[in-house]
Amino acid sequence: MIIYGKQICAVMMERHPELIERFILAKEIDKKEFSRIRKTGKPVERVDSKKAQALARGGNHQGWLCEVRPYRYAELSELKDSEFLVVLAGLTDVGNIGAIIRSAYALGADGLIASGVKQLPSEALIRSSAGAMFDMPVAVVPNLLDLLNELKQKGFTIYGADMEGEPIEETPIDPKRVLVLGSEGEGIAKRAMRKLDRKVAVRMARPFDSLNVSAAAAILIYRMGHA
Repeated sequence: MIIYGKQICAVMMERHPELIERFILAKEIDKKEFSRIRKTGKPVERVDSKKAQALARGGNHQGWLCEVRPYRYAELSELKDSEFLVVLAGLTDVGNIGAIIRSAYALGADGLIASGVKQLPSEALIRSSAGAMFDMPVAVVPNLLDLLNELKQKGFTIYGADMEGEPIEETPIDPKRVLVLGSEGEGIAKRAMRKLDRKVAVRMARPFDSLNVSAAAAILIYRMGHA
């Protein structure tokens, strides 16, 4: 699996060097940076800009690419003893999902589950999450209703983000909890809404329809992560 960009390669080098198979460089880099690469003991391959562009599929690689081991998604069974999970209900935008993974990791969630989708674009999400995807379990469970039923059976209280919900700062937060975030265009499906124990919202200071899902997610995760 190829990831690219100076920042994400540096993050992998610092936090997960064991996952790197090789470095692929398409330009001359600073001697100190090259020395750090050499200290990892990983092979270094130099390529021309044309090959680098092909490996990055046209993305902005900045002359830095890494081949890393395939991402291993968590199983739902591995998350059953968690205290705080985030469920994405049908989200597909890579930028939003990556931002939510970053927030979930930084603000105290124990794991994230993508539902309503059959698979995720791993390479793109590793980049958009700035590598946080390697630091927190991420699972994929296609059937949302089955997922919510199973989480309820395991003792989780299910909170769902909804514009008509109660303000998050006024909502009692149970120790074992799940935050469900709906898709960018349609929110949480009606059938899934019936599975929620509580609906929560971000109180607006001024009249406005809604926040971007990743911005709202960060606020809700912060509040629920520090309950």
